[in-house]
Amino acid sequence: MTVLVTGAAGLVGTHVLDALRARGERTPVRALVREHSRAVVESFGAEAVVGDVTDAISWERAAKGVRAIVHAAALVASHDSLEEYTRVNVGGARLAIEAARRSGARLIHVSTVAVYGRAAVYRAGAQGVTEDYPFQPLPATDFYARSKRAMEQVVQQEAARDGLPVIAIRPNVIYGERDLLFTRRLIANLKRRFLPRIGPGTNHLSCVYAGNVASAIVAALDAPARPGFRAYNVTRDASPLITQREFFETFAEMLGVRPLRIPVPVAVIRAGVFGWSLLMRLLLPGRYTALGNAAMSFILGENPYSIERIRTELGWTPPFDTRTAITRTVAETKSPGDARA
Repeated sequence: MTVLVTGAAGLVGTHVLDALRARGERTPVRALVREHSRAVVESFGAEAVVGDVTDAISWERAAKGVRAIVHAAALVASHDSLEEYTRVNVGGARLAIEAARRSGARLIHVSTVAVYGRAAVYRAGAQGVTEDYPFQPLPATDFYARSKRAMEQVVQQEAARDGLPVIAIRPNVIYGERDLLFTRRLIANLKRRFLPRIGPGTNHLSCVYAGNVASAIVAALDAPARPGFRAYNVTRDASPLITQREFFETFAEMLGVRPLRIPVPVAVIRAGVFGWSLLMRLLLPGRYTALGNAAMSFILGENPYSIERIRTELGWTPPFDTRTAITRTVAETKSPGDARA
């Protein structure tokens, strides 16, 4: 079964390529990428097809003869307009659906928990947000979440129209090797010997290791084809779960640094006295820079997303615990010979 992966040079995409390569020759992999990413995907053993996810001809060439498509490509953190987010994200999703329909392939669509809304979901508490949780209003300026919700709605509507088998994978904040957002910022600031102590630190961050997301995508590929649309949260690592404080301290330990721990009271963060800019600049991906309440909920709140559906229906459990994932992440970052780090 040949699998086509879009966004294959990115964080999720490279981990998917790595997971599929581990399966050997029984799963040939093709990647739709731009020219500058050709060498990256080829280093993971994928056949590169140079093109663009917003171009129909590129899709025709890339999807010919495939039996599954993993659509991970999306505009994530940029200063582009809503129109550009829509053109790339929603337009790419429409072409992915057309390619799947034309080739008879199943589609694995990489979505996000941002489709539920941002800060409001934390009020549901631990495990409170299942895949049936009602979508909440989105801020007008949250172009990423708005475009990702529109992507998923397009995919769902098209799957319902003719029974095309589509699975949406909804991760939360993703960290790991080759992450240019959250992980890179966190490591850079730890290397400067700086680690804010934010609140009590006893909550569990709403984030997941990229290798676990890739494992869930492979499980979706292996599951029996089911007509229509089905969504799955993929939002936590394997047990034992570690707290917010332990998460940051484990990164520092693996990096071999002893950062200065500066307490940042919750009241200061909520009052917006330097705490907000501190959080945004140091810890969170670029797409959170205009979303104060969402960022505070992320850093202070309990992970609200349930993974019970994917456990029950696909038999998936995350293969990597957080300490192992951080060890793998830091090891590749420290490797001088790895051009992908």
